Amino acid sequence: MDRIIEKKQWPIKRVLLFIFLVLAVMVVLYLLIFQSKTSKISIDKNAVQITEVKRTGFQEYIPVDGVVLPRTTIFLNAVMGGTVKKIFVEDGEMLSMGDTIVKLDNASMELSFMEQETRIFEAINNLENTQINLEKNTLLRQQEIINIKYRIDQTTKNFNRMKYLYQDSLISQVEYEDAERDYRMNLEQLKISLELKRVDSLSTFKRTAQNNATMGRLKGNLELLRQSYDNLYIKAPAGGILSSFNLQSGQTMSQGEHIGQIDVPSDGFMVRADIDERYLSRITVGLEATFEYENQQYIMEVRKIYSDVTNRTFQVDLYFRNQAPEYLKRGQTLRMRINFSGADDALIIKRGNFYQETGGQWIYVLDQSGDFAVKRNIRLGRQNIREYEILDGLEMGEKVIISGYQNLFDRDKIIFKNN
Repeated sequence: MDRIIEKKQWPIKRVLLFIFLVLAVMVVLYLLIFQSKTSKISIDKNAVQITEVKRTGFQEYIPVDGVVLPRTTIFLNAVMGGTVKKIFVEDGEMLSMGDTIVKLDNASMELSFMEQETRIFEAINNLENTQINLEKNTLLRQQEIINIKYRIDQTTKNFNRMKYLYQDSLISQVEYEDAERDYRMNLEQLKISLELKRVDSLSTFKRTAQNNATMGRLKGNLELLRQSYDNLYIKAPAGGILSSFNLQSGQTMSQGEHIGQIDVPSDGFMVRADIDERYLSRITVGLEATFEYENQQYIMEVRKIYSDVTNRTFQVDLYFRNQAPEYLKRGQTLRMRINFSGADDALIIKRGNFYQETGGQWIYVLDQSGDFAVKRNIRLGRQNIREYEILDGLEMGEKVIISGYQNLFDRDKIIFKNN
C-alpha cells in the first residue's frame, strides 16, 4: 500500500538567511560595478581654482611675437672685387643718396682702366683728326672753286677784249685762239671742281655721320669704363639707415659679396611674425591684428603669407593700417594678437588646466550651496589664451573648477571639507 510523502518546507530562519545572503551579494556586486560611477572625494576648497560662468564679449585670437622690419630694404653688394681701402661711415648711420660708404682697392682693375682709357682717347683723337681733315678738304675745294671763278672772270674779260681786237685785225688769230682756249679751259675746270665738290660733300657727310656714331660709342664706352671704375667707390643708392655693415680695413671683398643694407624709414615699417603651423589654414591676407604700444592700440593687417613651414612655424608680414607708432626701430619685438573674429556676446569661462585631463568634454560644477561639486558633460567652442566659449552644458552664474584634475581620480562628486 502506497504511502503519501509530505513535501518538506524550509524553516523561516533558513528563508530569511537566504534572502539576506542574496541581498549581501547584490550590494557587493553593486559596489563593485558602480563604485567608480558613484565615487566621491573630499578635498580642501582652497586647493582648487574656481571660476564663474559669465556672458560677455568674446573674441577668438592668438598671441604672436613679431619683429619690426623696414618695408623697403636695399641690399648693398660689391659690384667689383677688391680690398677695403677706406671706410667713410659706420653701421647705424643715417645716409643721404650718393654718400660714399667704402672705397675698394683693385690694382689690376685700375691698370686695365688706364690702358682702356688710353686706347679710347687715342681712337677719339684719330676720329677728331679725320674730321678735321674732312673739313680742311671741304675748305680747300671751296678755295679751288673760288680761284677758278676768279680766273674765269679774268679770262672772260681778256677773251672779250681779244675778240674785239681780233675783229678789228689788231691781233693775230693765234693770240685770239689762246685767249679763247684759256677761257674755255677755266669753264671746264669749274665744272669738274663743282662735281668734285658734290662728290666730296656726299662722302664727307657719310664719313662725318660714321665718325659721329663711332665717337658716340667711344664716349659711351669711356663713360661705362669710368662708371666701372667708380664702382670701387660703394655709395648709398638711396637715403636711409645703414645696417648689417661690419667691414674692416684691409678686408678682401669678392665681386657680388654682400656688405650691408640700407633701411628706408620714409617708406614705413612692417612686422614679420612667426605663427604655429596649426593656424596655417586660418591665416588669410587682410586678417586683422592689434597690439598696444605706449598705452595706445594700433591696428595691423596680414599682407603676405609665407607658406613654407620651418620648425613647425610659418611667417607672415603685417602692415600698419593707419599710422605706425613713432620711434620704432628695426629688430624691435612687438607682442600682438591676430584676431580670427570680432568681439561678440558669448557664454565663457576662464582657461584652466582641467582641459588637459578632460579634453573639454566635462567639468566639475559646484552646487548652489557651494558644499560640493559634481561632474557634468559640456561642449566647448572657440577659445583664446584667456577664455573658453561654452556652447552647451553650463548656465550663466554657475561656478566650476578649472584647476587640474590629476589628483581627483575621475570621481563623480567632490565634497569640500572644512567649508
